Amino acid sequence: MEKEDKIYVAGHRGMVGSAICRRLAKDGFANVVTRTHAELDLMDPAAVRRFYAEEKPDVAVIAAAKVGGIGANSAGNAVFLYENEMIAMNTVMGAFEAGVKRLLFLGSTCIYPRMAPQPIPESALLTSPLEKTNEGYALAKISGLKLCEFLRRDKGVTYHSLMPTNLYGPGDNYDVVGGHVLPTMIRKFETARLNRDPVVNLWGSGTPLREFLHVDDLAAACVFLLKMDNPPDLVNVGSGREVTIRTLAEMVKAATGCKAQIAWDRSKPDGTPRKLCDTTLIRSLGWKPEIDLEEGIRRTVECYRAELAAGNIRV
Repeated sequence: MEKEDKIYVAGHRGMVGSAICRRLAKDGFANVVTRTHAELDLMDPAAVRRFYAEEKPDVAVIAAAKVGGIGANSAGNAVFLYENEMIAMNTVMGAFEAGVKRLLFLGSTCIYPRMAPQPIPESALLTSPLEKTNEGYALAKISGLKLCEFLRRDKGVTYHSLMPTNLYGPGDNYDVVGGHVLPTMIRKFETARLNRDPVVNLWGSGTPLREFLHVDDLAAACVFLLKMDNPPDLVNVGSGREVTIRTLAEMVKAATGCKAQIAWDRSKPDGTPRKLCDTTLIRSLGWKPEIDLEEGIRRTVECYRAELAAGNIRV
């Protein structure tokens, strides 16, 4: 990827896409093309083909997806499979048909089996059953990364994929029902602090282990890989550090200054018991994260408060 390349970022209004746009601008890539959902429906193959034909980007970064936490995924596997499958197929195949030579497809480490070895290496893909609560999303992302792999092998285009661990940071979705665990906690604890609520209710037992990566570190990894002439087909990106959900809750509580007690609702699902990704490959290429979890949570709480004050919280 060169500084003069025209770069299309799909999903630029989301947490990941917006972070990638910020990083591209920081690194001097000025020719970035974006479209809102109102301007381009990525589930419409004809519209996507027209967009690629008209704009003719040199590079495409596919960060668009329908995303949600364990509650939203487990209640809507059909919708998560269908919408993400359509987005993946349209954006990747549309790029190839239009002659786009470079494409980076973003997924998630939920593509790996529920009981994958820990830390999870890229080679664990498709070796055993997936986690049922987010199986639809995972299957769609697997289809997308496989399409990139097949097009690269069969047609010679540099289409490759990146699978980040659990992400957080500016512009996250703070839906307390359908959102991911960390932003949900931030909203719950901050709301409890403001209302002086005595108790904050959280899902599950608090025992599962999770890894978290600040979205700005992910964006740096994306640009790092795009600058490589011969990147891996599939690479994990993570912090290399895991904490229990219970420990995470205490960290968020401390960052917000909330004094409420924590109550765990064990009738709600925990999801995968452990999910730490093996980042040996990307670290061997020369990339490593820079934002510590405690510092990242503190920054994200500040961003949440600013977004709340401005009235632009995403839910």
